[in-house]
Amino acid sequence: MSIGNSPEDDRPSIGRALQQARIAAGLTVEEVSSSTRVRIPIVHAIEQDDFSRCGGDVYARGHIRTLARAVGLDPEPLVEEYDADHGGRPAPTPAAPLFEAERIRSEPRRPNWTAAMVTAIVAVVGFVGFTLFSGEDEPTNTAQVAEGSKPDKTAAKPTTTKPAAPKPVPSESAIAAAPRDKVTVKLSADRGKSWISVKDHNGRGLFDGLLLQGESKTFQDKERIDLVLGDAGAISLFVNGKQVEDRFGPGQVERLSYTKGDPEAG
Repeated sequence: MSIGNSPEDDRPSIGRALQQARIAAGLTVEEVSSSTRVRIPIVHAIEQDDFSRCGGDVYARGHIRTLARAVGLDPEPLVEEYDADHGGRPAPTPAAPLFEAERIRSEPRRPNWTAAMVTAIVAVVGFVGFTLFSGEDEPTNTAQVAEGSKPDKTAAKPTTTKPAAPKPVPSESAIAAAPRDKVTVKLSADRGKSWISVKDHNGRGLFDGLLLQGESKTFQDKERIDLVLGDAGAISLFVNGKQVEDRFGPGQVERLSYTKGDPEAG
C-alpha cells in the first residue's frame, strides 16, 4: 500500500509561486523591481524563498504583498503561508494596558509652589524698582526748571523765515530803453492767464503755450513779431518801450503784428 502526497505538498512555495506568476505575466525581474520599487537583489532572494534580506517579518510581508499584486496574484494566501512558516504574527497588544498607561501619564502634575513664589517675588521687586526710578526723574526735572536752568540755545532759538522779496516790476524808463533797431514786445499776464503764440518775421515760433497770471515774457526780432493772444483782456502789452493802451475784452482772441518804431496794431 502506497501513500500519495497531499495537495499541500504539491503547492509551490511563496517564492516559486511569485516567480511562476511573473514569468506567466511576461515580466522580468527588472520590470517588477521598477514598478514595485523593491530592489532587484531582494526580488531574486524572495523568489528563492530567502527572506533574510527583507529586514524583518513586517517588511517581508509587505514585499510579498507588493510583488504578488505586481504579478497578478492574491497576496493574502501567500502572507498566511509566510506566517505559518515563520511562527505566525505577533499577538496584538491588549488595549487595556495601553489605556491604563495613557491614563497614568495624563494625570496632572502637582503645582510647583516654590517656583510660583519666586516668580511673584521677582515681579514685585521689579515693579517697585521701576516705580522708584520713575519717581526720581520727576523731582529732578522740576528742580531744574525752578532754578531757571538755561535751555538749549539750539532748541530755544526761534526760526525766522524772511519773506520772499517781490519780483521787481520793470519801470517805464527801463521799457523805454528797448533797442531802436529791433522789435521788442513784452507780454504781462496781469489780469489772468492766457494762451499766447509768438513768431518772428520768418514765421519761426518763439513761444507757444500758457502764460500764467503774474508771469511776463519779452521777445525781440530785427523786423517783425506776430502775436496770437487767446485771452487778450488778461494781457498788458508793451511794444518798443511803450505800453499799448488798447483794452481788449476778457476772452477776446487777438492776432497782432508789430514792427520797429511806434507800436501799431496790425
